[in-house]
Amino acid sequence: MTNETQLVEQLKSESHKDHAFRTLITLYKDRLYWHIRHIVKSHDDTDDVLQNTFIKVYKNIHNFKGDSKLFSWLYRIATNESITLINKNAKRLQITSEEVQQLAINNLASDVYFEGDAIQLKLQQAIATLPEKQQLVFNMKYFEDIKYKDMADILETSEGALKASYHIAVKKIETYLTKD
Repeated sequence: MTNETQLVEQLKSESHKDHAFRTLITLYKDRLYWHIRHIVKSHDDTDDVLQNTFIKVYKNIHNFKGDSKLFSWLYRIATNESITLINKNAKRLQITSEEVQQLAINNLASDVYFEGDAIQLKLQQAIATLPEKQQLVFNMKYFEDIKYKDMADILETSEGALKASYHIAVKKIETYLTKD
């Protein structure tokens, strides 16, 4: 398997770019799909955001400086593209981004690609009540088990702030799930 530095060099090389890009997609497609899916909820929206993410990576690989891991850079782009889609949908529907998230949760039960049960649906509803940053941190830690150090690179913030956000998010979710 190609290491990350070699892959980046190949992505930046005109003669190897297409082959390297196919390798990149193979390596990261599934992980990025689920990262995006946890943010935007809908399979179709996830596919759109995933495609936009890879297009941006392809067009902007020359801007990748190597200050962070390639994985972190990809996740940052995917996260930003996901948030952009939510905000665009909110503007189009003339509602808040929180209301867009709630609509997406409401549509999950009828989504043929959603394999969760009632408990998963309730968890998604609880996550949707969190502020955007807490949602991101919770999803990345709980579902993807991303290390705080990598998350700090992706979200461009400190590990301490992320740990605090995760702790607060967990408490809010526990409260949400145990009410009634």
